[in-house]
Amino acid sequence: MNTTANYHPPAPPSSQPPFSDSDTDSDSENFQVGADLSNSIFKAYLEFSSSSSSSSSITAVDLSKIQSFLNSSSSGALSCLICLERIRPSDPTWSCSSLCFTLFHLLCIQSWARQASDLSAARAAARLPITAETAAKQATWNCPKCRSSYSKSEIPKSYFCFCGKLRDPPSDNPWILPHSCGEICNRPLPNNCGHFCLLLCHPGPCPSCPKSIKTRCFCGSLEDFRRCGFKNFSCNKRCNKRLDCNKHNCSEICHPSTCPPCRARETYRCRCGKREEEKDCCDRDFRCENECKKLLNCGKHVCERGCHGGDCGECPLQGKRTCPCGKRVYEGMPCDGVAPVCGSTCNKLLNCGYHRCPERCHKGPCVETCRTMVKKSCRCGGLKKEVPCYQDFSCEKKCLTMRDCGRHACRRRCCDGDCPPCSEVCDKRLRCKNHKCPAPCHRGACAPCPIMVTISCACGETRFEVPCGTEKDQKPPKCRKLCKITPLCRHAANSKPHRCHYGPCPQCRALCEEEYTCGHKCNLRCHGPRPPPNPEFTLKPKKKKSYHQPEYTPGTPCPPCPELVWRPCVGEHIGADRMMVCSNTTRFSCDNLCGNLLPCGNHYCTKTCHPLETQPSSSGHPKRSETCEECKLRCEKERIPKCSHPCPLQCHPGECPPCKVLVKRSCHCGAMVHAFECIYYNNLSEKDQVAARTCGGPCHRKLPNCTHLCPEICHVDKCPAPDKCSKKVTVRCKCQTLKKEWICQVVQAAYRDIGHDPKDIPKNQFGLGLLPCNSDCKSKVQEVESSLQLRKPKVPESFIFIVMHALNFLACMLYNFVRSCDLSKKKEPENEKQGPKRRKRRDRIQEGKQVSRLQKFVATIKRVLLFIIIVAALIAITYYGYKGLLRLSDWMNEAELQRAKRRRPRI
Repeated sequence: MNTTANYHPPAPPSSQPPFSDSDTDSDSENFQVGADLSNSIFKAYLEFSSSSSSSSSITAVDLSKIQSFLNSSSSGALSCLICLERIRPSDPTWSCSSLCFTLFHLLCIQSWARQASDLSAARAAARLPITAETAAKQATWNCPKCRSSYSKSEIPKSYFCFCGKLRDPPSDNPWILPHSCGEICNRPLPNNCGHFCLLLCHPGPCPSCPKSIKTRCFCGSLEDFRRCGFKNFSCNKRCNKRLDCNKHNCSEICHPSTCPPCRARETYRCRCGKREEEKDCCDRDFRCENECKKLLNCGKHVCERGCHGGDCGECPLQGKRTCPCGKRVYEGMPCDGVAPVCGSTCNKLLNCGYHRCPERCHKGPCVETCRTMVKKSCRCGGLKKEVPCYQDFSCEKKCLTMRDCGRHACRRRCCDGDCPPCSEVCDKRLRCKNHKCPAPCHRGACAPCPIMVTISCACGETRFEVPCGTEKDQKPPKCRKLCKITPLCRHAANSKPHRCHYGPCPQCRALCEEEYTCGHKCNLRCHGPRPPPNPEFTLKPKKKKSYHQPEYTPGTPCPPCPELVWRPCVGEHIGADRMMVCSNTTRFSCDNLCGNLLPCGNHYCTKTCHPLETQPSSSGHPKRSETCEECKLRCEKERIPKCSHPCPLQCHPGECPPCKVLVKRSCHCGAMVHAFECIYYNNLSEKDQVAARTCGGPCHRKLPNCTHLCPEICHVDKCPAPDKCSKKVTVRCKCQTLKKEWICQVVQAAYRDIGHDPKDIPKNQFGLGLLPCNSDCKSKVQEVESSLQLRKPKVPESFIFIVMHALNFLACMLYNFVRSCDLSKKKEPENEKQGPKRRKRRDRIQEGKQVSRLQKFVATIKRVLLFIIIVAALIAITYYGYKGLLRLSDWMNEAELQRAKRRRPRI
């Protein structure tokens, strides 16, 4: 078939081929001049697909596998899985045509196939009862990656292109893909649709058929034009096909393959018709668990079969019958008769298959276990022994034969020589140096690592796959798309776009212009951070280039601000500024007085110029600060409202706290004393102060003209109408014999009539002498005087007696103390006296007389002293008690003030 007529030459090469590589090998240099091979290979397929009704997404899925193979081939990244060496365009190759379509060196795959087929033949000859020649003919080998099986006759012998039409394809044509014939593939497409591949000779599987045909959906209800590779489709409607029951239709959505069983629920009878159950339509033919029990034709026996349909058949006991062992035949016996035993040996073959039953003819089954003693050898043949026939015999000897892997022994007990394959995992390090062999332990070289590693450009749009272990020797493909890495510097919005690249992005050329914290801008070239290179790949070392140290390191922070600014002193005094570098954070003092207002707000700091607490840091670094001196003077502010109490706090800012000192104010009548907080009392108006001081009870002031109290409620100023007292007064004569009750204002008028002022009359004589005496007054006066004389001395006499008795007791105590002291001094001369008893008694009487006189004298002195001490003590107690009460009141006021300060925080 001539395919050159359909071949369209590719477009002329562009300035930058999309699948070029930077490899300097001679083979790759010849290929770098080629154009975009993917466009030329897919041209016929894309033109045919665009004219059909197929979607672009399906086309992209079909071509993705081929595109990956093309990227790997065009970039020179193809490697052989067996030797892990790069496949060059001039190397003879072979590709798997089953599943993986992986490319191998022709010599490598031939060696691999021969070794695998020889090993397979050796195993088959050792395990199966066949000759070595037959095993060699039937030997197979597998693809190193997908493990697809090939026969020995399919071992490749020649080098063909991908489509298999051209032997030894040329490798010096830069316009053709390496290992390709450059013509249309023309291989039969999958699914046996009858069409052929329209692509140029290519690696990998052929895509689905792009031709449009008229086809029906799975259920056949909808007809549509679709691509041949995707002709099977569902109309998403109800299938509605007739099911196997020929009664119901399929209710599923249009689907491939056969319809599911009918699940319609109905009531059905079993085969014998005795039982009804609700079942699915597909399970309508069922059998119940009851026996048939129908009477047979003989009329004597019933059917012992289970549930069944149709006739039960003839009675199995009619006709010729035999004894249980089958050696004797009985004819003409009725079906209900029992066949007798014959009496000979049963001789039926037992389950062992070697011995027969030794018992006499009997009914029922023979014994299950054969107990005949036989001489058996174990499976390995190392031991023989007589054991019952039913019993298996094995020894404890372990098999030491090496398994087919050649590394591990069998180790089975009593092995019969047919050792099973090794069950251990190989776990050898593969040639990729990254993984271990997961296959069972085997002889010979391990299969190559089937894992493929994807290598892509920095953006990930252009990629290809290489075998595991060769990724370190590969280079990422070149990509024509723009770099998607966002610059990390502040000029990202205005940066110049560049193509996708390997390694770090180029350096930004704009000025930094980053603003310092001081407000100035950096005038150096951009030295912000740059995205790091992609660490997924490692490039080969190239020629060393001279490395010039740049004026700044990329990714470093801006240097300190070099601008000159005027910097004030630490105390921010006027006229003390100095010119300094902006980044210089050194501070200086001008040696002047601070002069700043203290926190109290009333005085100024007298320290030397020092840093202020409120001074902001221009460089952003923390500054040491020294506080101004602390004002320790007492507060001298005038309180509002005015009061006589000074502020208890030290000098402070703002207003003084409210005065909480308790102020004592008596009521208007003097009956009680009120205690007010100073701030509360001073904030009251005069009228409110008068109302607050009123006790609310009767006035306790005495009227000026009489001895009675004011009858009004506690009030201000003088008592009203002092001459109109309406209280009763007892009026007596001079001898106090007669008495009468007058109104107080009448008594006052009587005194004025006499010429006396009522104010001058003592309280105990008020109303005395206003009544004239009569004849009964004198006798009454005498009786009163006599009774007064009797009563008068009793109270003072008893009081004086008690006081004198107490003084006498104290004097006796003092005298006894003095005498004990004197007697202790004269104790020795008394002991030295040794006279008669009469003389001692006389001396003792004389001493008693002398002591009694001294006692009287001392007692008199003690009385005087005791009286003086008591009077002085009473005066001292009264004085200091009064002072103590005043101090206690002041202390209580101070405590109340401190408690109020804790409750109310300072503003």
